[in-house]
Amino acid sequence: MKTSIMVFVLMLLLAGMASCNTRQTSEDEASPGFENYITVEGNKLMDGDEVFRFVSFNVPTLNYNEDEFEFSRLSPYSLPNEYEIRDVFETINQMGGKVVRMYTIPAKMQNAPDGTPTYVLAPGEFDETSFETMDLVLALANEYQVRVIFSLLNNWPWMGGRPEYAAFRDKDKEAFWIDPQLIADFKKTIDFTINRVNTITGIPYKEDKAILCWETGNELTSPLDWTIEICRYIKSLDSKHLVLDGYHAIDNHPVREGSINEPSIDIVHSHHYEVDPIKFIENVERNIKIIDGRKPYLIGEFGFVGTPAIEQYIDRIIESDVIGMLIWGLRGHRRDGGFYWHSEPLGYGRYKSYHWPGFASGNEYDEKNLMALMREKAYAIDGKTPPKLPVPAIPSLLPIENAAIISWRGANGASAYDLYRAESAAGPFEIVGYNLSDASQQYYALYYDHTAEIGKAYYYMLTAKNASGESQPSEVVGPVKVESKMLIDNMDNFGSVYYSSQGVVISTNNDRKFKEDMCRFNGKQGHEIVYYVPGKLQNVTVYSFCQNDVENLTFQVSANGNNYRNVESTRKSYNNGEGDYGYWVPVLYKLAVSDEVQFLRINIKEETEISRVELEYN
Repeated sequence: MKTSIMVFVLMLLLAGMASCNTRQTSEDEASPGFENYITVEGNKLMDGDEVFRFVSFNVPTLNYNEDEFEFSRLSPYSLPNEYEIRDVFETINQMGGKVVRMYTIPAKMQNAPDGTPTYVLAPGEFDETSFETMDLVLALANEYQVRVIFSLLNNWPWMGGRPEYAAFRDKDKEAFWIDPQLIADFKKTIDFTINRVNTITGIPYKEDKAILCWETGNELTSPLDWTIEICRYIKSLDSKHLVLDGYHAIDNHPVREGSINEPSIDIVHSHHYEVDPIKFIENVERNIKIIDGRKPYLIGEFGFVGTPAIEQYIDRIIESDVIGMLIWGLRGHRRDGGFYWHSEPLGYGRYKSYHWPGFASGNEYDEKNLMALMREKAYAIDGKTPPKLPVPAIPSLLPIENAAIISWRGANGASAYDLYRAESAAGPFEIVGYNLSDASQQYYALYYDHTAEIGKAYYYMLTAKNASGESQPSEVVGPVKVESKMLIDNMDNFGSVYYSSQGVVISTNNDRKFKEDMCRFNGKQGHEIVYYVPGKLQNVTVYSFCQNDVENLTFQVSANGNNYRNVESTRKSYNNGEGDYGYWVPVLYKLAVSDEVQFLRINIKEETEISRVELEYN
């Protein structure tokens, strides 16, 4: 299939050779902002004269990433950039959401790897670069007209929370609720945050109408006295914004009567991950009865059940006076290609973070249908019908040094991509990758141009597609000189394997322990895997995981598949400890071959999960 030079030149001119995914906020481009603060009227939220209700998402990566799992990285934590934050807000817009809930202000974690970013460095000490990221979040929230539930504290150590505040003073985490020094330390964070002036917009946080409310924290096991003290302190600093009690009202833990009676608390909420969907209905009905219309009530988190149950949940909430609900959890595109991934600990381990607009990689948890349902209900809660999806914006090809390693920054709402190739920057271009997904690989390159010929140089460009149409093409990237061929095995089937021991199996669970890779080969001591390449083998890279930091693999090569000899390899461990999730040790092997061989045998010395094998040959 070929596309003429003139057609593509015209498309490139229309596109302006630029992607809107890299658009920057300029000083002369005024943000529209919001007209009103959200207020309370009885048990309702009001946006001016209109009742404000919503169906939307929790986005844990909005202001902080804990899922940066490139194989050679020691720290999984990073600050999102503008492309990634815009992608989240564009997703919420396309899905009809009016609200996003972030996952708290991180405090410096104990034993965090060097270079790990954070927001709270020590009591009363704050990282300016991190808070500038939050400035950008709020600036874009105004631009995209999405309200932010601003959570101030995490009850748990993930990303840094209550245990870290206690550790700053060498105290037990349970002392956080009663120790005057620890309470004063947390108040310093509240004071700094509420009184901060946004470096982009010039608006103090306490006057930023994009903030729907301050949330005391995430799933706080706090005594009522602590909650009341903190809520009153927030109100003393900011009388314009609402305050949400972040108490640990999860599943069968009911909302607190004391919170409903406290004037400084404007909104109460509960989180729901009941395995039995009937229990969700029962527990929510119980909370509605306790509240008895005296305060706005929010379903702050829910999920990890089947799509029919989710639909029943949302329909019940729409019929009630509950102000809204936020499913857990959405993660967006990654600046280095693909998406961020996160395995969820509940729901029998089958659920991952959701990616818009849903992909085959999420079939196990019905991602495509669930995302379509969420969009439908986000409009239904306001009595509206979803509009037609926009055609995707222009995707952005990342620099390409090797035709075997092609990735791109995805376009929001795109369900597939077409990759075009030519031997001249002017074309003619032909499709070499059709209906490609940017959710098929986790933290590896998204595509290998296996039809590229050795000795030639190519130029590439990309378009994004969904049901509404196809984007203009990306910028042209090249020339990319092809000096060798590759066999790349991502372990999603045995199609690339020449031979393997009977006990070698595809492993597809506990992905969090393996940098979120969804498919690995699992082998035990004595097992082997053999690869064959139709040419002279040159270089091999093997990405593996082992429970212990040991030499778990050895390698042999052969010219005929019968007579093997040992070959030296270099081993690099990226051991960073088990962390919060029981990580296995990432071990990278590289080997170069100088003689004429076509077979590689991988010998497993200790139980290993292999996530990717790359064999270069000519």
